[in-house]
Amino acid sequence: MTTAFLDRLARLGRFFWSGWVGLAGISLFFAVWQYGHEAYGDFILPSPIATLIATWHLLHSADTWRLVAATSERAFQGFILTALIGGLVGLAVGYSFAAMRLARPLLTIILGVPPIAWIVLAMIWFGSGRGTVLTTILVAAFPLVFANVAEAVATRDRSLEDMARAFGAGPMQRIWTIVMRQVAGHYFPSLAIALGTSFKVAVMAELLANIEGIGLALAMSRANLDVAQSIAWVVLIVAAIIIVEYGLVHPVRAEFERWREAARPWGIKR
Repeated sequence: MTTAFLDRLARLGRFFWSGWVGLAGISLFFAVWQYGHEAYGDFILPSPIATLIATWHLLHSADTWRLVAATSERAFQGFILTALIGGLVGLAVGYSFAAMRLARPLLTIILGVPPIAWIVLAMIWFGSGRGTVLTTILVAAFPLVFANVAEAVATRDRSLEDMARAFGAGPMQRIWTIVMRQVAGHYFPSLAIALGTSFKVAVMAELLANIEGIGLALAMSRANLDVAQSIAWVVLIVAAIIIVEYGLVHPVRAEFERWREAARPWGIKR
């Protein structure tokens, strides 16, 4: 128990230490942003400082927290639905080449319809409410998760399963210890993209369907031509995505991919 706790603590420490690289990337982004501000002026692109001040003012309002919570809740629910349905259906279809051939044209059809069209259809079906947002998120993000999981299952190393079967491992044990470990390398990167898609689609649906949330707040900022406040809302969206991704997705991924640490030579870091 103590060894497992220390191992998790060490991996958590390495994870936070690697954040310095992320901070360097964010600093570079702010430098480019400042250059764009100096080139085009406040009306086109407010400075990072002005945007942070606008964000700070937003955070002092109770309405801001309510709107952020409403959007984050819808986006997170849609993300969880996508992760569960996309993962389970992809896992099942990946075992059948006939099912994969049948699913490919269906995915092409779904991906060919733009998200804004799904929002319009969902508004007709469910009205201006949570159902519209969740449906649009699921349709927009599901194909990515499903395709990655199904492809990972179809291209798995079957010799490892044969070896586990020879040692007496049952079907569920082989799926959990062999297949899921191979699928994780494709599943979690697709979840990171699906998470961003969930928040983007949620805000888009709120804006078009007039649903209370960050999308509606962006529409009001646009009507007032308040560019700094519009970008401040975007900053809050990105902050919510980062909190969910690095507070939930990456820690769970680290648990599934502990074998990568064991297989990595000492002193060599990716």
